[in-house]
Amino acid sequence: MKLFSLQIILKDVEQSKVLQASHELSTFRYFHRSSIREFMVFTAKLVCQKTDRCQRGLVKEQEYICHVYVRHDNLCGVLISDEEYPQRVAQTLLTKATEDFAAQYPSSTWGSMQEESAVCKKIDEYLQKYQNPAEADGIMRLHTELDETKVILHNTLESLLSRGEKLDDLVQRSEGLSLQSKMFYTTVICFSDIPSHSSVVTSLFRSSIFVLRQDLHRSPSKDPPLCRS
Repeated sequence: MKLFSLQIILKDVEQSKVLQASHELSTFRYFHRSSIREFMVFTAKLVCQKTDRCQRGLVKEQEYICHVYVRHDNLCGVLISDEEYPQRVAQTLLTKATEDFAAQYPSSTWGSMQEESAVCKKIDEYLQKYQNPAEADGIMRLHTELDETKVILHNTLESLLSRGEKLDDLVQRSEGLSLQSKMFYTTVICFSDIPSHSSVVTSLFRSSIFVLRQDLHRSPSKDPPLCRS
């Protein structure tokens, strides 16, 4: 079981804004992490944008899951995991993370915050601590109401899009993706004509999943000297 990203986002009709993001990218090759991080932020924003207030949901694509929870005040939590991570633990974690963030940063401050400018230490701590779902026993007991909460399931990221919207176009128009990441995305798309990769380019993190699968078949690489992700 693996958690890759935990993000706190302010949902907005025009453009959602990531207030804080924490990532665990050690599974990926060092030189791919920057692009993968950008795509995780892009994906989280898109899923948040397409999820209604007071709604919980998840986007499932093969072995990857994007869990989302949007509160009544438009504060949103997004957790990206593998498919083995328990859904109820993920949703409970999103509840706790958004509560703790709101306790430290009043809603009156969210609108004026810069992108990823918030520093709530608990967000980073949660991403590390709850890599092991067994650690969530405490917060699970505090949020038993989740047992009866309906979670909206989407089988693909593209199923969230409005009619006429294309994921490829959203990627190219995104201001949050660097030119390098867009080129990386386009390169991965080229594999769509190869049967063994066709499912990869239609999955939740098109670029990220492709790289992760390649990395899993290689021995773990060490970071370059004096460099950290």
